[in-house]
Amino acid sequence: MQTEDICGAVYCLKAIKEKHGAFKGEEEEVELLGICTCGGCPGKKAVTRAESMVKTGCDTIVLSSCITRGSPLAFPCPNAEQMIAAIKKRVGKDVQVLTYSH
Repeated sequence: MQTEDICGAVYCLKAIKEKHGAFKGEEEEVELLGICTCGGCPGKKAVTRAESMVKTGCDTIVLSSCITRGSPLAFPCPNAEQMIAAIKKRVGKDVQVLTYSH
């Protein structure tokens, strides 16, 4: 959430458009259906927000690199693993969860 002050999701969007990072090798068109934040520490809102995205048609949830890799400030979220596990449990096995974007 703190990274939001300095990041406008430009690198995430560029990774989708140019199909690099987590999207490298993706053959199908990638359609962006929504962007939201984790909701701040400890990231519990990310779980309900991911579930809501799936209910509206998303088949993949992508956590941004700022959460898992600490990009651009080199401070990954200390709750990232717990957040990922909770999202996977909530959305089910049919939904792909990517743990970084670029």
